[in-house]
Amino acid sequence: MMLLNRFGDRIFKFFVYLILVLVLLVTFLPFWNILVLSLNSAEDTVRGGVYLWPRVPTLDSYSQILKDSEILNGLWVTVKRTLIGAPLSVLVITMLAYPLSRRNLVGRKGWNLYFIFTMYFSGGLIPYYMVLKALNMIDTFSVFILPSLMNVFYMIIVRTFMEQLPHEIEESAKVDGANDLTIFFRIVMPLTTPVLATVGLFQAIGHWNSWFDSYAFTYSSDLKTLQAVLVKILSQFQTGGMISQTQMLANSAKRNAVSSDTIRMAATMVATLPIILVYPFLQKYFVKGMTLGAVKS
Repeated sequence: MMLLNRFGDRIFKFFVYLILVLVLLVTFLPFWNILVLSLNSAEDTVRGGVYLWPRVPTLDSYSQILKDSEILNGLWVTVKRTLIGAPLSVLVITMLAYPLSRRNLVGRKGWNLYFIFTMYFSGGLIPYYMVLKALNMIDTFSVFILPSLMNVFYMIIVRTFMEQLPHEIEESAKVDGANDLTIFFRIVMPLTTPVLATVGLFQAIGHWNSWFDSYAFTYSSDLKTLQAVLVKILSQFQTGGMISQTQMLANSAKRNAVSSDTIRMAATMVATLPIILVYPFLQKYFVKGMTLGAVKS
């Protein structure tokens, strides 16, 4: 009987690992193919049949991408909004979650319901635009930062995490003369590092991948994010002025001309890789931050 149970466990684990490998292949292979096409020669790519590795490796597409001022400006705007917006958002979310996690807060249930209400109901895009216009935020860098400072869903995650912290720590700190700000910055925030790292990662990804606010609420080319530029490139069969310029540069240097396909693949990789490289540095906090606070004792 024990041998049958062990055999059944092995069969079960085999199928679990098989499914995980299939999921890995389904999610990884398209990304890998984009990387391969971006590294392949444009003339060779037209012939087709390039899937798992570059047949004629070249960095021409990346060299032309990194020479384009529109893409470089979009990269700078995206990096700036991510580095400013994500930490500020984590701070605002944490400062709201802390008082809402205290059971002695007057009207605590009502305040929680108030913020939860905003998750399900909104005025829509036109009233939202009118509010931004009334606040003089249209076509300014602040439109990337201020509207996204608060995320109620992440606030609930942080609040639930804080509710599980031992209240004795706060009480002992107050006995020693610590005020609320001291308790928040020197005790609560260090103890909530795992969930703050997770929320910070989510917010950073949101800022990095955001394109609609740049598309709808800004007009100046200096405020276009990298993702908005990428959407513009991907939506065109030809990449307009950029492709003609890169072709002239390639021809003048007697190199293989880049194509619209290789340009789009290279632009996709430039827009995707930086945020992917952040994951390994926050991986140790990720699982802990998502699981702690998810179960209420």
